[in-house]
Amino acid sequence: MKFINLTPHVIRLNDGREFPPSEVPARVDSKHSPFNEDGLCRVEFGKIYGLPEPEEGVCYIVSGMVATAARTYRSDVVSPATGHPDCVRKDGQVWSVPGFVRVW
Repeated sequence: MKFINLTPHVIRLNDGREFPPSEVPARVDSKHSPFNEDGLCRVEFGKIYGLPEPEEGVCYIVSGMVATAARTYRSDVVSPATGHPDCVRKDGQVWSVPGFVRVW
């Protein structure tokens, strides 16, 4: 499997592999509802920009927002597993991740 990083950040895996950032990251439009009395709002995702057409044997590394927006029609997008307990953190920031997650 080949991974192409469509984020603006270097993605590091705990095993030492690194994926350089894309010049043009994948982004998604979003529309937010007004906040309710509890301070909650609803988000609706729109058009995704910068995501190439599917290619056999390729997974695209994208942000969690882009992955969520694409989940119903793309199985080739993944995002870094930043919430996994095996993440490596430095100075409170995620330094590397054990792998990727796919939103179903």
